[in-house]
Amino acid sequence: MTMRNQPTARHVRLGSELRKLREAAGKPAKEIAGLLGSSSAHMSQIEAGSSAISEERLRRLAAHCACTDEELIEALVAMATERTRGWWDEYKGVLPQVNLDVAEAEHHAQFLREVVITHVPGLLQTPDYARAVFGYMRPELPESELAPRVDHRMKRRAVIEGDNPTPYETIIHEFALRIRVADRQASIAQLRRILAEIEEGHATVRVIPTDQDGFGGADASMMHMGGPLPRLDTGLLDAPTGTMFIDAQAELNRLRTLFRRVQTASLDPTASRDLIHRLVKEL
Repeated sequence: MTMRNQPTARHVRLGSELRKLREAAGKPAKEIAGLLGSSSAHMSQIEAGSSAISEERLRRLAAHCACTDEELIEALVAMATERTRGWWDEYKGVLPQVNLDVAEAEHHAQFLREVVITHVPGLLQTPDYARAVFGYMRPELPESELAPRVDHRMKRRAVIEGDNPTPYETIIHEFALRIRVADRQASIAQLRRILAEIEEGHATVRVIPTDQDGFGGADASMMHMGGPLPRLDTGLLDAPTGTMFIDAQAELNRLRTLFRRVQTASLDPTASRDLIHRLVKEL
């Protein structure tokens, strides 16, 4: 089967799920490889996402691992056999692979839930805001590196603005809305962009007010992406050290719980919209 020089996060996730099936059945990789007419090395490559697997072999693997969850099997088959070439592919070799992985994961998600504390969410950013953020965090970037990052971020908005938009709910701290990452006019334009996305039904926005008692989630920035089945959900943590994809069930459960807790600390969508309107007037 096809070897991949640089597997995407989605390829890696498929391999991880196949490994989980094998381990749940208590089968060593060597045994499953033999039943599939393959080698232990090739089985390791499949589970690492660096080698593709055919539909026929995937179904045989599931059968040998006594997996009877047909919905799960069909979802894994879809992951293994899809040949989607998304808009993000044009950035291969231009941007880091993780940027492409995020766009691909958003494209396949059934829903998107996000918590952002220090910046406006990427899916809601204006070009000026995104440029200011990238330029500040990476001041060494020349225009040839900065421009594609901004362009890529703007194209990500297609997932919530396209013909078949993905349901998107975000919780933003008031702190992030007040920070002027660029200048006053850019800040006003950014707040108006958020209001426009709300009015057009592209986003459900909740705001955590600065005077909220009992909010200890200053490091809670994360995204929860819905999969075709809950066990195929994906978590995304964005930290100074880099972006990390989460698929362990315990961690996914923690993110679900965290989102609910942060949600209780936020204003409802109507009050949040009104707060953003007030911030525009204050500017």
